[in-house]
Amino acid sequence: MQKKLAGRLIAVAVVALLSLLYFLPSFSEDRIPAPLRAVTLGEGLTLGLDLQGGIHLVLRVEREAAVENFAERTLESLNRTLAEEKTGASAKAEDGYGFRITYDGTGEVRSLIQAQIDKHFRSVEQARPPEGMFMFLRLTEEEQERIRTGAVTQAVETIRNRIDQFGVAEPLIQQQGLDEILVQLPGVGDPDRAIDLIGKTALLEFRLVNEEVNLNRGDTVPEDSEILYQRITDPLTGVEIDREPHVVKRRAMLTGDTLTDARVSIDQFNEPYVGIDFDSTGAKIFGQVTAENVGRRFAIILDGNVYSAPVIREAIPGGRASISGSFTPAEANDLAIVLRAGALPAPVTILQNVTVGPSLGADSINAGLVATLAGLSLVVAFMVVYYRMAGGISVIAIVLNLLVLMGALGAMHATLTLPGIAGILLTVGMGVDSNVLIFERIREELKMGKTVRLAIDQGYDRALVTIIDAHVTTLITAAVLFLFGSGPVKGFAVTLSLGILINFFTAFVGTRVFFDWMNAKRRLATLSI
Repeated sequence: MQKKLAGRLIAVAVVALLSLLYFLPSFSEDRIPAPLRAVTLGEGLTLGLDLQGGIHLVLRVEREAAVENFAERTLESLNRTLAEEKTGASAKAEDGYGFRITYDGTGEVRSLIQAQIDKHFRSVEQARPPEGMFMFLRLTEEEQERIRTGAVTQAVETIRNRIDQFGVAEPLIQQQGLDEILVQLPGVGDPDRAIDLIGKTALLEFRLVNEEVNLNRGDTVPEDSEILYQRITDPLTGVEIDREPHVVKRRAMLTGDTLTDARVSIDQFNEPYVGIDFDSTGAKIFGQVTAENVGRRFAIILDGNVYSAPVIREAIPGGRASISGSFTPAEANDLAIVLRAGALPAPVTILQNVTVGPSLGADSINAGLVATLAGLSLVVAFMVVYYRMAGGISVIAIVLNLLVLMGALGAMHATLTLPGIAGILLTVGMGVDSNVLIFERIREELKMGKTVRLAIDQGYDRALVTIIDAHVTTLITAAVLFLFGSGPVKGFAVTLSLGILINFFTAFVGTRVFFDWMNAKRRLATLSI
């Protein structure tokens, strides 16, 4: 019996010590003594958006735009294949993500075209039978749905990569619903810069400038070209002071999907620019384009904005280029981030934008601490006054419950939010409720004339079923909240679930071991309860 009691005492002590070591890293390093800091475990708790301030965004991914972009690329690839195979045919877009191929009408050419489609274009199907000199294709329904679903998944990963490079600690980025993304950035002090970084599509294109069109003369812009603008900013303030128009070809000679790296460098005038590297395919295309267009201007365009339009002085075969544009260091760094992280598969729209100030976060922390301490004080006072010595043991169990819960959250590197604090308070209440049930059972057994030892044993045994019923139903509720709730609700569900499980341990091991230890040390004839 003594060995069994000693084992349980050691188990409680070990659990308490591990919980403390996992919880301590939650505090700043200057608050933890160096010897103790050396033996702490994990990374501790982090404060959520509502406690330390930051940005809460809900974004919508324009999924249909992703299908449209894919259809445009398929059309370009289809025309390139038809030209390479010398079919004499050409393709044009039709409504409903369809394509119409025009050819000379002979069966031999149609067979050649069909063979190339079967070989290279698995994502299209025949929309309707050929008619004369026309063939009709369209994207399959399965392919369209795959693109819509993949657009949201890819957008989540792209945004996560951008934010990771931006340096936000513990961001929350997750899909909700079919086409929405929840983004929470705790501790971010510049919301406009963060929103611009997240929402930028980052479609990088290299297009030739149409030198034949002079807007100052009033020339008409041909169908194969369009007008895009370059921002002229004040080099000191970064504020836009003018916009310079450029007439550029609609067809991109090269896009950013062949980029391998983007980095910020400083030129000879001490101005930042972004250096970019292409993969082997991109380097080959870039070398060919620059060799064929020496003396012409080459516009570098990001999301429809011209960043620079330098003259090609000579062929550039090395697969390296640079983007300059009167950047501030922060603008150059953000541009490099979005280029490295890749382009979003489709534009995103901001549905909700809430900025939480750090003062509100501090107020929330103080309010949470005050509520927790006030609740604990009232509970402690009631238990000690009403249940006397047994109430003191329950107080120790409540403290142990909180310590183990905070240690478990620290071990999970969880994010603490106001709903999470509410879950902790509810856990304390359920812990007290468990102790009340046990103590009342023990009282009933003592009134029946049973010994202290037997009353304690039977009090715990008979309260077990009732406590399990209450905890299991609450645990089921917490599981439903976690599965179907959003961010704050999930935080509440996590702390509540952990608290329920830990409460089983503290109620049936933590308090029981103290009663058994007291009874073993001195045979109790009476019990202060």
